[in-house]
Amino acid sequence: MSLSNDPLLQPFRLKHLTLRNRLMSTAHEPAYSEDGMPTDRYRLYHVEKAKGGIALTMTAGSAVVSADSPPAFGNLHAYRDEIVPWLKRLADDCHEHGAAVMIQLTHLGRRTGWNKGDWLPVLAPSPIREPAHRAFPKEIEDWDVERIVSDYADAAARMQAAGLDGIEFEAYGHLMDQFWSPATNHRDDEFGGSLDNRMRFSTMVIEAVRKAVGPDFIVGIRMAADEDWEKGFSREEGVEIARRLAGSGGIDFLNVIRGHIDHDAALADVIPIQGMRSAPHLDFAGEVRETTKFPVFHAARIADIATARHAIATGRLDMVGMTRAHMADPHIARKVAAGEEARIRPCVGATYCLDRIYEGGEALCIHNAATGRETELSHEIGKAGHCRSAVVVGAGPAGLEAARVLAERGHRVIVLEATGEAGGQINLLVRNPRRKEMIGIVDWRLAELERLGVELRYGVYAEADDVLSLGPDLVVVATGGIAQAPELEAGEDLVTSSWDILAGTAKPAGPVLLFDDNGGHPGMSAAEVIAETGAELELVSPERFFAPEMGGMNHVPYAKLFAEKDVRVTINTRLKSVRREGNALVAVLGSDFSRDAVAERRVAQVVVEHGTMANADLYLALKPLSRNLGAVDYQALITRKPPLPVKQPDAGFDLVRIGDAVASRNIHAAIYDALRFCSLL
Repeated sequence: MSLSNDPLLQPFRLKHLTLRNRLMSTAHEPAYSEDGMPTDRYRLYHVEKAKGGIALTMTAGSAVVSADSPPAFGNLHAYRDEIVPWLKRLADDCHEHGAAVMIQLTHLGRRTGWNKGDWLPVLAPSPIREPAHRAFPKEIEDWDVERIVSDYADAAARMQAAGLDGIEFEAYGHLMDQFWSPATNHRDDEFGGSLDNRMRFSTMVIEAVRKAVGPDFIVGIRMAADEDWEKGFSREEGVEIARRLAGSGGIDFLNVIRGHIDHDAALADVIPIQGMRSAPHLDFAGEVRETTKFPVFHAARIADIATARHAIATGRLDMVGMTRAHMADPHIARKVAAGEEARIRPCVGATYCLDRIYEGGEALCIHNAATGRETELSHEIGKAGHCRSAVVVGAGPAGLEAARVLAERGHRVIVLEATGEAGGQINLLVRNPRRKEMIGIVDWRLAELERLGVELRYGVYAEADDVLSLGPDLVVVATGGIAQAPELEAGEDLVTSSWDILAGTAKPAGPVLLFDDNGGHPGMSAAEVIAETGAELELVSPERFFAPEMGGMNHVPYAKLFAEKDVRVTINTRLKSVRREGNALVAVLGSDFSRDAVAERRVAQVVVEHGTMANADLYLALKPLSRNLGAVDYQALITRKPPLPVKQPDAGFDLVRIGDAVASRNIHAAIYDALRFCSLL
């Protein structure tokens, strides 16, 4: 296919606005705001996508229009006048690079908490609690409706004043569709009962907004057109709502989703994660477009260009949302246009980005550490002032990223890897079939290293002499870590590591007790592999809930499997010791909360997950020989200055240690280490 007739590169006319191609980033809240304002970090995140050739970047997910819709996940404050100059600068900068900018407006209704923001009561059409955010809402009153409708209109006028190209309303799980849905609207007044009545609030909002912004400003809606819920509105009723909105004269596009989001399991069906079907709602969105004969946008795990191209070429969509994909690579459109489609950094579906919003207060891509850090890191690696000879030891995610960045900087790079393949601990994770997409982290970097001419030497268990014989003036130690057991009173020699389960060197033999005090994917992946064999399994955690290092989205597939396989989950409990009795093992369990709470489990196998111990021998051997004696100036690193102090001027090389070779962390930390250090070297 020539670039000139690539469906994705064709412009799309929306009212008076011409979008330069069919790629968009749908509204989402990365939680980069400061006091509800889209300051520099927020702005540069969107500007990077504009630089990368995207046609439309949709900010906010969602910007709240009223003070009694307190931000649940870093939302922008569309009800404050101070937001206008911030958004104007964001819009102007994106426009300079050819991208259109819109914003999503909402009132969250019951989908927030009362103990946030100004501590105003949460409200909803009916006083029905949302499980996800746990607030008990008050029933919305007439004066609330009048006030909130006015707030929508005022917020829309602010967005128009900021120079944005348009707005969209949020209507899945938020106040608008809480009125639509029989699950959340039990009213018997003019806002309840018939579809006309349930749509009355959204109709009032649309009319008020149109009066405020005039007929030419673009106004759309992101809406559930099927709640896929026995208590909610049906597919037929949802499509009818879409048809009515399309014919109302107040709406210019429909951004369609399918499902409901009142708890984690339902949310994962709307925003599918790793191991779930690609583009599961694309055909449904196409049906809405066919029925309404109206512009339709859609996003739901459309992570690859082939699927996106298919969505446009077959007429299912007018604009295709690749939101998480643009977090992995904000330059997708530019690479497609340049014939470099194979160089697009893939979204691997890890959903670290979404889970980080709640767990860490900011969205981060698992393997693009520059995303969300555009104020300090560049997505395009600049050349160094002079070429250096660099040796990277270890070809896990940290080592591969270090080699890539150093090679982009113009350095001569050799990678030494002890095993016969690259990937490090990722090679263990992908032994869990549901997580096989993670290999994209490795494959993309290997392809980049081949392009850059980096030499990889496998089967080299490097010692100090092996490294020194190559005459480097920079050594990066990325040797990772090795599995370690928790400290036990007795029986450490009787336990099996989660690594052994994932690698297949130890077969699950039920009944199995798995003790996990690391709280992330390694232990849960081992539990999943064990449960899938049908072995009886008890998962024991000393935490208040299992796997606290994971967020709600990634919790879903594990919790689903545990329910289906009848896995016993025991919390607030610690493994104290293990002893052998005949052919069985006895696991002695205790509690951090009571010395007297002791129990025993008689099992065939005890599996443990306690993170990794740094594989630091090579680093320690090289440290006294290095120019910086292994030292790092952290203040310089943070402020983006050369971070390696000169301690021993006559030494021949600088030494850096990154990733799990420092301490047990995660994939993102390893890649961030590599990028932040090596982009300065």
